[in-house]
Amino acid sequence: MDPPHGPPGAPFIDEKATPEARLSPFYKSLVAGFLVLFLATGWVYGAAAGSVKGHRDIAKMMAASMAEPGYYLVLAFTAAHFVAMFNWSNLGLLIAVSGAKGLSAMSLPTPVLLAVVVFMTAFINLFIGSASAKWALLAPVLVPMLMLLGLSPEMTAAAYRLGDSTTNIITPLMVYFPLILTFCQRGNSEYGLGSLMASMLPYSMGLLAVGVRLVVVWAILGAPLGPDAAMYYKAP
Repeated sequence: MDPPHGPPGAPFIDEKATPEARLSPFYKSLVAGFLVLFLATGWVYGAAAGSVKGHRDIAKMMAASMAEPGYYLVLAFTAAHFVAMFNWSNLGLLIAVSGAKGLSAMSLPTPVLLAVVVFMTAFINLFIGSASAKWALLAPVLVPMLMLLGLSPEMTAAAYRLGDSTTNIITPLMVYFPLILTFCQRGNSEYGLGSLMASMLPYSMGLLAVGVRLVVVWAILGAPLGPDAAMYYKAP
């Protein structure tokens, strides 16, 4: 079903564009629309509550809200430059080729190789809690390296996710760790960081053991991961 044409001169609709791009002006305006919506509703609520007495209060609140993610913006700026330079230098490709040669010389069986990926990801997860940041760090090396060894990117991503999901609850660097600790302290005020990690360690290790067994059995069976998602990759 094609997107609506709208009446002549309708806002946010490009009648001359293809059906797929007809609503492109509307989608590009969503950010500005949400800004105006939240600004207007927040201003009205603040005025009714007495916390906003003029436009200067709005400016101060907006500046304070932008100060909170300042640390993240600095880290993201640095990380973006690192990723860009890493891709520009082709270091990922060079490391992948060298690593593939080393792993090929070791002649590791596929189940063992995937188990190593799971363990490696679980260990790195203790220091880098963000799944997307960790994948951005590992994917440029791990995916092409395993493709050279005959494993598909889908299988690499599956092994990565198994390792990534097991040690989240035992690392303080997970973004939800303080929230979980806060809920625990509601029932026991003496419940601390070490108590949470110690109580969750058996579950984490159990999930890791199950994940490794799952990926090993899957590798032995050689079953596809889904529609058009084979486990093995054959270079064209």
